[in-house]
Amino acid sequence: MQLLSVRPSSIDFLRPIRFVIPITQISPDTPDACAAHVGVDQASAQCIENPPNSVVSTYVVAVRALCEFTAKVGDLDLRFTPSPTAQEGIAGHRTVARRRGPDYRAEVPLSGQYQQLTVRGRADGYDATLNQLDEVKTYRGDLNAMPANHRQLHWAQAKVYAWLICQQLHLSEVNVALVYFNIISEQETVLRERFSAIDLQGFFEQQCGVFLLWARQEMAHRAHRDQVLGGLKFPHAEFRTGQRVLAETVYKAVSTGRCLMAQAPTGIGKTIGTVFPMLKAVPMQQLDKIFFLTAKTPGRRLALDALSVIGKSAPQLTLRVLELVARDKACEHLDKACNGDSCPLAKGFYDRLPAARSEALDNPWLNQAGLREVALRHQVCPYYLSQELARWVDVVIADYNYYFDLSALLFGLSQFNQWRVAVLVDEAHNMVERTRSMYSATLDQHTLNGVRHHAPEPLKKPLQRLNREWNALHKEQIAPYQAYPDLPARFLLALSQCITLFGDYFNEHPQAANGELQSFYFEVIQFSKIAEVFDEHFIFDISKRELGHKRALSRLCLRNVVPAAFVRPRLTAARSTVLFSATLNPRRYYADLLGLPDNTAWVDVESPFTRAQLDVHIVSRISTRYVHRQASLAPIVELMAEQFQKRPGNYLAFFSSFDYLQQVAELMQRSHADVPIWLQSRGMAEADRQAFLDRFTLSSRGIGFAVLGGAFGEGIDLPGARLIGAFIATLGLAQINPINEQLKQRMNLLFGDGYDYTYLYPGLQKVVQAAGRVIRGQNDQGVVMLIDDRFAERKVQQLLPAWWAL
Repeated sequence: MQLLSVRPSSIDFLRPIRFVIPITQISPDTPDACAAHVGVDQASAQCIENPPNSVVSTYVVAVRALCEFTAKVGDLDLRFTPSPTAQEGIAGHRTVARRRGPDYRAEVPLSGQYQQLTVRGRADGYDATLNQLDEVKTYRGDLNAMPANHRQLHWAQAKVYAWLICQQLHLSEVNVALVYFNIISEQETVLRERFSAIDLQGFFEQQCGVFLLWARQEMAHRAHRDQVLGGLKFPHAEFRTGQRVLAETVYKAVSTGRCLMAQAPTGIGKTIGTVFPMLKAVPMQQLDKIFFLTAKTPGRRLALDALSVIGKSAPQLTLRVLELVARDKACEHLDKACNGDSCPLAKGFYDRLPAARSEALDNPWLNQAGLREVALRHQVCPYYLSQELARWVDVVIADYNYYFDLSALLFGLSQFNQWRVAVLVDEAHNMVERTRSMYSATLDQHTLNGVRHHAPEPLKKPLQRLNREWNALHKEQIAPYQAYPDLPARFLLALSQCITLFGDYFNEHPQAANGELQSFYFEVIQFSKIAEVFDEHFIFDISKRELGHKRALSRLCLRNVVPAAFVRPRLTAARSTVLFSATLNPRRYYADLLGLPDNTAWVDVESPFTRAQLDVHIVSRISTRYVHRQASLAPIVELMAEQFQKRPGNYLAFFSSFDYLQQVAELMQRSHADVPIWLQSRGMAEADRQAFLDRFTLSSRGIGFAVLGGAFGEGIDLPGARLIGAFIATLGLAQINPINEQLKQRMNLLFGDGYDYTYLYPGLQKVVQAAGRVIRGQNDQGVVMLIDDRFAERKVQQLLPAWWAL
């Protein structure tokens, strides 16, 4: 990675600024020709002095997107699912193409014009000998179970392609074939009709006419949006210390189309310091959308707050903002299936969608509550309305998985629509663990047994076969945990057969696609998908538990340990991806595990806080190692009580586990009953977490006990007297167990620093995040007690913030 050097400036934000990188290092394929040829200083100056005019003469839309907008009608219906994977679909299309004659052309690029609308796409195939255009659709299961509105949509796409081929080849008529290819049996079902070019032209122009009204509205919105953003001013009177540097660096990164890692201290206003420059860059970089991705709910709230502040500072800005939430938080009828026969909000969904969509974008502040209000007013599903609106808004705020997951909505839409997007990744120190979990899969034999005993008769046999192969896997395993170098071929074959038969059964009995049976089905599909990409960056392990004499159950896990191969394509697909956090040290840890591009820039923003504000003590006389746990209790209690007596106020105390927390709390209550304490508990509900935080008032005094790395270790804001200190009685190291030791071995094999990559770096991230709760503003004063002798080691101190001046 390369270092971005930014010079402080007292002049207005985004005056010409200097990038300390030779122009030859800027990617030659950057679309920003101005920046590539004249340098960033001049390009930035031109951007500010002459914001580009975003009014375009034509609106480009893909054939599929056009037809989904104009020809989707009827119910929302997910019963004919899951559809084949992308790989299965590609393989199916190739099989169909190979079966055709020598004059057959596959993947035919086509485009056409209607007034201001340009429609383009790739037809699946055209056979000149037969004068036939093919629209190929892969599927599994019973074709007769496909809903009629799906078939109607497919015909619409085929007819639009047919007109485009007629126009390109000057045909007066053409045969149109809708080819359904069963990926399991490899059988084709062909529905064929002959159309005249005149009729196809009429259909094409009818679809375009419907869409063009919307397209003109979209062009007008974008032109107005970009005009206002070109002159957008920072919403506050001045930048906080460090915030200007962060903002300028983000602007430079998106201007040169690069990935940026930004380490910036907690409390400088990172959210608005990243959102504002990215919005400012929208006109010059011709960005279609900005994705703000967060690890937790508080991050979404901070992003919404920042955009609200910006919006209030520029009332003429009509920015469309959408908050995406998980299905279980958006669904109004969790007990119902997603089809019109079960859920009233799925019945006629696509018939009511146009009106809901229009109203939503007329009132574009679409946080969870605002979107739900619109959806229920039009009686459509809020969750699926939000997915539709993601196509039309300017800023999307969502969890990491909406862009980085294997089947991520936002990444898929961006690729399909060829959007030019910029991505902001908040609290990016969470990315390693979160992406590892996205690309991992687990199956539990206990779940299989429950499904097996209640499964319908047609599924019992494949489930029994799967269980036999499962038992064979762990039969010879003596240890409770064992990692294996290879995947179990016979088990995966049984799993594949099970998936096929499940899919067939659900297509024939759609009412059965609910509850435990469906959940298990999705789990085995995920396991099978991960097995397809298994390599040295994964661990396959079996965790076994004995139930009695000669009887055992086990859990199978495909555990991703290096997510780089999956993350990197998503980082590079965006115009710029900015990952920011207070703890992104050391750089090589993130570069290795996240697959950062070679030209990734790095900025370490200087802290606005001073050592005088935060009194950091290393308490090296106490060891918090597990073997010294009991001996540490009394000294920790006395240390906390002494500090509380010395400076009464609100403190947080962090421990490595709930058991450790409970032991210290009980001793504190017995020996210092006058010190108020309140405790984090396992599995706290959101209301309970809020009640815990509400105890920290400007006038209260006491100590809140929490687990390091939990809900209160990051993402909470307790400024001023609400929090004046923290006791951190742990290095945050992961538990030493067979799984982590296996991970350490793999990290050592790949990168040579197994212990640091597995234990030290992730642990100290949690420590710095927890300590960052104390100083939140320029006037805050506080204390942090780092309780363990290992904090005195030089190697550890080098990973702690420099401004602590240890």
